[in-house]
Amino acid sequence: MPKTLPIPAAPAPDVTRGVLAIRPFRKLWNSMLYSSLGDWLGLLATTAMAQQLSGGDYATANFAIAGVFIARLLPAAFLGPIAGVIADKLDRRKLMVNCDILRGTLYVSIPIFNNYFWLYTAMILVECLTLFWSPAKEASVPNLVPREKLESANQVSLLAAYGTAPIAAILFTFLSLFTSAFNATFSTNMTAVNLALYANAISFFFAAIVIFNLRDIPKGAAAKHAAETGLLKSLHEGWKTVSGSKIIRGLITGMVGAFVAAGAVIGLARTFVGDLGGGDAAYGVLFGAVFTGLAAGIAFGPKIFAQFSRRRLFGASLVIAGALLVVLAAIPNLVIAVFVVIILGAFSGICWVTGFTMLGLEVTDDVRGRTFAFVQSLIRVVLVAVLAISPLIAAAVGQHTFTFQNTELSYNGAAVTILIAGLIASLIGFVSYKQMKDRPNVSLWSDISNALKGELGSMTGAPAKGIFIAFEGGEGIGKSTQSQLLKQWLEQEGESVVLSREPGGTDLGIEIRKILLSHSTGEISPRAEALLYAADRAHHVYSVIRPALARGEVVISDRYFDSSIAYQGAGRILEPGEVARMSRWATESLFPTITIIIDLAPEIGLARLMSKDRLEAQPIDFHERVRQEFLQIAALDPERYLIVSGNQSIQATHAEIVARVSEIAGLKRNAREDKGNLLLRPIRATAKAVKHSGASASKAVKKSSQSAKAAASKSKRAAKK
Repeated sequence: MPKTLPIPAAPAPDVTRGVLAIRPFRKLWNSMLYSSLGDWLGLLATTAMAQQLSGGDYATANFAIAGVFIARLLPAAFLGPIAGVIADKLDRRKLMVNCDILRGTLYVSIPIFNNYFWLYTAMILVECLTLFWSPAKEASVPNLVPREKLESANQVSLLAAYGTAPIAAILFTFLSLFTSAFNATFSTNMTAVNLALYANAISFFFAAIVIFNLRDIPKGAAAKHAAETGLLKSLHEGWKTVSGSKIIRGLITGMVGAFVAAGAVIGLARTFVGDLGGGDAAYGVLFGAVFTGLAAGIAFGPKIFAQFSRRRLFGASLVIAGALLVVLAAIPNLVIAVFVVIILGAFSGICWVTGFTMLGLEVTDDVRGRTFAFVQSLIRVVLVAVLAISPLIAAAVGQHTFTFQNTELSYNGAAVTILIAGLIASLIGFVSYKQMKDRPNVSLWSDISNALKGELGSMTGAPAKGIFIAFEGGEGIGKSTQSQLLKQWLEQEGESVVLSREPGGTDLGIEIRKILLSHSTGEISPRAEALLYAADRAHHVYSVIRPALARGEVVISDRYFDSSIAYQGAGRILEPGEVARMSRWATESLFPTITIIIDLAPEIGLARLMSKDRLEAQPIDFHERVRQEFLQIAALDPERYLIVSGNQSIQATHAEIVARVSEIAGLKRNAREDKGNLLLRPIRATAKAVKHSGASASKAVKKSSQSAKAAASKSKRAAKK
């Protein structure tokens, strides 16, 4: 029997290989890998060329290097949002191909002209093209991978982007040694700078070829809409998307804070290392330490903190990174500073991958391109400002030494400026954390404690033979209807299905349900209420769910333990971790194969009810807390949860559910398929599900929607009796 019950909260060890097994994404990733390596080489080469063109003057050299950074960052100030709109309007694949060809050509031209004017001009043009390419790429990734693998896709993408930086540094050093030996042997005038620039150009040409052959990248999802609304309105809609969401505002605020700190480090790193007595070699080590930590954070952070809320993790990581900058500013030892920088880079990597993942999940496809472009533009503008201001602050502070009772205390401008940047980053991280705080009644320390104990996310229980599907969500969202429809579809596929509910799935449960939901019961203490639900669930699992699973049947339950966590944990303001532990004990750690959460604004769902029971009659803020807790639970374990919008047709909701449920390997329909290639099975299952949902599933909805509604209504009337 395939090992499908339950899916662990943490990503499986082969999750990276799993996402790279998706052929379209693997092609895009390969193009990013080589172009990122080439781009880091290009950065090293252009800064080296700027230094060479300065003629050896220290001040002029620093201004020249700063000019390269500013030339690369400045276009975002005026072109970024427009580029995002264009990325949404045009064919993304063709746009990316053309941008790569032009960028490669520009890098070829730099060593040919070999002067300041064309160096800066080419850098500006390259960055203008990058502003078109990046949002097209970012908006394409969610279309190439399943939603549940988006975080893994972001991980490997960021590893390709930043993990190649140390490799580029080593390669540039090798090119320097090679050209020196080659010139000495053959009396030539070859330079490592020119070779690095040509290598970068080749990487872009290679990327263009790969993307040209990648036919799976869709056109901009907003193409038709944008053509109807026009450029200015599209820009306005993009801004509304960014500014109208508290979560996105928090994300963008946090990313800005991260790059305030990054800009200060970039602008002052060489001076900081010099103040600690290090030279170019030490600067190289510090450079490598940053990206080593960054790569480690991107690769391992989501796994280590798998049970932690992404929203809280984002803000907390930024606060920690800022605090480490403050520590770095006070360290007088270069060796210790390197270790601090590695940890600093790790938390920055966690912040980065978490932020991009949340943006991909929170932003709809039709405005994803302009949203990423807006974020990119804002970040680059912040970097320009910080790169320009931080050296001025450092110069204004200067170097000072105080003597106090035969003790000398020295401080310099670089360290002071890094200290200020760390404080600013910590403050912004705190603001971002507060804006995205999704568990207002649960302390951060409580979440940390519960996450370390494995009690925030899903907890793996004993395996079972059958398949267990739970429906969750607020009131009036259509769970009963969708449960009936899914049962009918599964039966058509040859499954034996048991449909039940909580509370009330057993004779004992019916009596408990009367107590819990009847207005005549009066007020029940929150803890007593949670215990009654746990009692119902324990008997339900014992007498209905486990026996059916042991027979190899499919069990569908209208509500399960997540309802207790949401209603009694968040709604009644109990500790969700305590409620989760109680449910774990009551169910002997039996977790659903998949939990389907139908999400709908409470005011809409409650308006659909003809009458309200004791729980449905609670205030609207109670139901809002319940809704947010459901979304929080799903965010902790996206591979075991499916969030479906309840604000759509019954048919559309059912088709979306069927597409996801059909991927479960334990279904008879999948057991009949070829088992030769396990990695490709999810891809085949998805394609088949989409095809099927357009035929048999759609037909089933049409035939059974009325009967499902009637059955649900009948069930509700029976329960009230």
